[in-house]
Amino acid sequence: MRVLLVVYDNGSHVHTFPQGTAYIAAALRNAGHRVVIWQQDVNHWPDEKLTEFLDESVPFDVVGLGVIGGYWQYQRMLGLSKAINASVHRPKWYILGGHGPSPAVEFFLRRSGANFVVRGEGERTVVELLDTLEDESPLELVFGISFLAPSGDCVNTPNRPLLRMEEVPRPAYDLFPIEYYRLASSPNASRTDFVMPVASARGCPFRCNFCYRMDPGVRLREPVDILDEIGYLQRRYGITYIDFSDELLMTSEERTHLLCEAFLRHEQPFKWCCNGRLNYATKEVLQLMKRTGCVFINYGIESFDDEALRRMNKHLTCEQIVRGVENTIAVGLSAGLNVIWGNLGEDERTLRQSVGFLKKYADTSHLRTIRPVTPYPGSDLFRYATEHGLLQDAEEFYEQKHKNSDLLAVNFTSMSDDGFHRALMEANCELIEDHYSKVASETMTEARSLYQGHNINFRGFRQM
Repeated sequence: MRVLLVVYDNGSHVHTFPQGTAYIAAALRNAGHRVVIWQQDVNHWPDEKLTEFLDESVPFDVVGLGVIGGYWQYQRMLGLSKAINASVHRPKWYILGGHGPSPAVEFFLRRSGANFVVRGEGERTVVELLDTLEDESPLELVFGISFLAPSGDCVNTPNRPLLRMEEVPRPAYDLFPIEYYRLASSPNASRTDFVMPVASARGCPFRCNFCYRMDPGVRLREPVDILDEIGYLQRRYGITYIDFSDELLMTSEERTHLLCEAFLRHEQPFKWCCNGRLNYATKEVLQLMKRTGCVFINYGIESFDDEALRRMNKHLTCEQIVRGVENTIAVGLSAGLNVIWGNLGEDERTLRQSVGFLKKYADTSHLRTIRPVTPYPGSDLFRYATEHGLLQDAEEFYEQKHKNSDLLAVNFTSMSDDGFHRALMEANCELIEDHYSKVASETMTEARSLYQGHNINFRGFRQM
């Protein structure tokens, strides 16, 4: 079949490589299908351009779009769906996938006009779906899909067993303009680094109540396979910095040791960053990570209150958070400290505790502000909201409640919405002021080094 995969524009000047779409493209191409990528992200095209492209092209059999959950992604899905459905050459089958549609399939099917939703990871599912459509076999035999029957009822076939990591194809890098994507910025990358994401695993061994990831557990790639892909990116595209894209690279101390020892044996060094876990952030592990080229670890703190952490099923304590962050700083690594507010049982006191924590430990590699917790469909928090009358369903969430990730979607606190936003504004204004005062101090120190110390390595007062 002729398949068109759409990559949407998220409003960035330079976008991160669309890894999920590239995995799907590889699986389809390996199965013998002809794959074309329509890149709204690179070109910043309006949605109507997709209609023009479809009208002017040899008709495609299938068009596919994947989106994660979020107000922006939902709006992009609506606009692009309208453009697809308006084409005189609308492909016979329109397929949606990703974390956004997977937990709310009937709503997304009806709002988008798509023929199918592929739930969860799609590499095998989409290939079997296309085979079934070609053969005109019963759709109910394809695990992991949802569709509207002629009666109007939503049909959900059984969930598909998860792939083993050795079954996942390498992303179809050659179908994408890597010279563009490698310009994306990552924490502590230099002006001359070329950056690309690579997955070291899929999934996470934890289940926080705000997470909408539906696939259980974690599946780890073999280090030799990871390094084979990194070596390819280094040789083919000159990549110098790997942004490990999986939800959690530091799944255990043993796993982190195993990866780092393999990285040390790799023939060409590279910088890297990852998502980390503070209860595994020992000095020994962190020193080894730094030795292998790690320059930044992104940590999900979420709250600096033990009871709030317990309620959100974080499996962390404030003592572990402080020890892990202090260990990270002590070995000379930069730490990303992510905090949300408004989860079950939180109040202004927990907000103030988180502000104090961030002011004490956050460096200037990122501006750290606090966002309200959002109960995305698929999360335990979404189920709590619907069970307790705080939210009706996915339609109310996307159409009425979730308008911006920095504003309340559902209020789980005893505060009024206005009181909540006022407290969050004051907290973030304090964090913004603290951040830029630190930036100003560092910049002035740099100026003194230049003029008093005659620093010949100075390269100008400019941002990346």
